[in-house]
Amino acid sequence: MKIIKVADYDEMSRKSAEMFYHLIHKQPEIRLGLATGSTPIGFYDQLVGFLKSEEVDVSKLLTFNLDEYIGLKQNSPQSFYAFMKEHFYQPVGLRDDQTFIPDGTVQDPKKESEHYEQLIQQAGGIDIQLLGVGTNGHIGFNEPGTPFNQRTHEVKLKESTREANARFFDSKDVVPTRAITMGIETILDAKKVVLLASGERKAEAIYQLVQGEVSGSWPITALKNHPDVTLFVDKDAASKLFVNES
Repeated sequence: MKIIKVADYDEMSRKSAEMFYHLIHKQPEIRLGLATGSTPIGFYDQLVGFLKSEEVDVSKLLTFNLDEYIGLKQNSPQSFYAFMKEHFYQPVGLRDDQTFIPDGTVQDPKKESEHYEQLIQQAGGIDIQLLGVGTNGHIGFNEPGTPFNQRTHEVKLKESTREANARFFDSKDVVPTRAITMGIETILDAKKVVLLASGERKAEAIYQLVQGEVSGSWPITALKNHPDVTLFVDKDAASKLFVNES
């Protein structure tokens, strides 16, 4: 695991975006696994700037998002599709056939989960997967207790996760209770994983990843089993690392 400690959120966003920019430039047909939430907003702003300033060809790349709420239409402002359209798809001019995200409006989430997993496999898998992490250690929407061999699946969201995401909604009461997410094994299948963490609230999860034991109580620790993980952490998120070592 490669740990890149940065001073603050802006530096984390810039350096991680630079990594993705160079990989896209080198491999135009790259298959990106992408994430949503407040943490990667700066990353997308920086990456869009790099791609547009250098006029990089993005016509062949494919994107696969980690997850989507069940019950939200694509045009809902709170859907992850809407987030991606605003922060990445539209700014860099990606076509609909380049962008993939689970359909949260389907009547059969299990069937949709299987279909989405199949789409990833048919594309040849994911070359580089972007991740954030929840305060309880979830990656994607894989909550504590999720089996590490789980593929794309329907999940019931923990109350702590719904509370954390309530800031994007009018109230916690309207935050969806379920989602479709890539499973931990799907994430681990990516050739390379990049995880972003900013702020003191993420410090315990980062400690568990770097210094803790592999445990289903902390889904993030599954990344210990991956051969190529790069972790970008600001000083607050890294505040619990190696504090007792000389």
